[in-house]
Amino acid sequence: METGTEDSEQAKDKESSNKTKCVMNIQGYPVKGLSIAGHETCIIFPSLNIAFDIGRCPHQAIQQDFLCISHAHMDHIGGLPMYVATRGLYRMKPPTIIVPTCIKADVEQLFEVHRRMDQSELKHNLIGLDVGEEFYLRKDLKVRAFQTYHVIPSQGYVVYSVKQKLKQEYIGLPGNEIKNLKLSGVEITYTVIVPEIAFTGDTMSDFIVDQNNIDALRSRILVMECTFVDNSVQVEGARDYGHTHMSEIIGHGERFENKAILLIHFSARHTAEQVEFLHSQKVSDGNWSSVFLFWAPECCCHFGVSGFMQPPLLAQKTELVTL
Repeated sequence: METGTEDSEQAKDKESSNKTKCVMNIQGYPVKGLSIAGHETCIIFPSLNIAFDIGRCPHQAIQQDFLCISHAHMDHIGGLPMYVATRGLYRMKPPTIIVPTCIKADVEQLFEVHRRMDQSELKHNLIGLDVGEEFYLRKDLKVRAFQTYHVIPSQGYVVYSVKQKLKQEYIGLPGNEIKNLKLSGVEITYTVIVPEIAFTGDTMSDFIVDQNNIDALRSRILVMECTFVDNSVQVEGARDYGHTHMSEIIGHGERFENKAILLIHFSARHTAEQVEFLHSQKVSDGNWSSVFLFWAPECCCHFGVSGFMQPPLLAQKTELVTL
């Protein structure tokens, strides 16, 4: 990328930022992003400094130091070189990019090609994770890869908070006494690990019944794909493409222990009008609890946004959100 072009690039970035200027607060977490099947997916949690998938590299994603890539389809990874290049242009520190180990070598080659063409360094830290492996984003935050089921190699990610809490027997002791115990080598704390955010990327519903994915189903927020919502594509058709149908989510409703579920990656065939129709229908029949419909007008115009149906089982305990 050329240097000395910050002004023109900022103008372009301002236009791009329209895609992600709508922010929603879910369970205390600000969430930005956009997602439409086959076009672009990038979900951003600014307070955690992390983005999941990069889409076409929306402006707000550039500010995140960490990026987790679920799989190598272009609508999820296409903006990766631009993400790294733009951070370099703005003299930001090299980002940490987490990818499935099976595509790490290909991603390295991708950057080598762009280095030769662009004559730039494209500095970054590339981490390959296999399913079940973990990486610490910081001392109190780690990410773990979990199995998903798509038509090409894929994986989801769970972000965990990691906190140290004082053991019950030491609660109430004077500070100096606690300090002395610690200095003498006594283990005065225990570790509390809580699944905060889970992101599926593209997947069939099989991930829901995978016993190894329990943390994804009990994370505070589950960001999951829901490509098809009506009979225009049946469950079998969704599975043929490695995707999830809304009826499958309804069928597995009792498995979700999340506080909120953010549904993404709707097919472009679904419109904002369908969102409003489905929302009004479900509110009127009393089966919905706290339901939020989230989209930016720009996203509706350029990418399309879909609605969803909520099963009564989820309505009793889970806040469902569409992005």
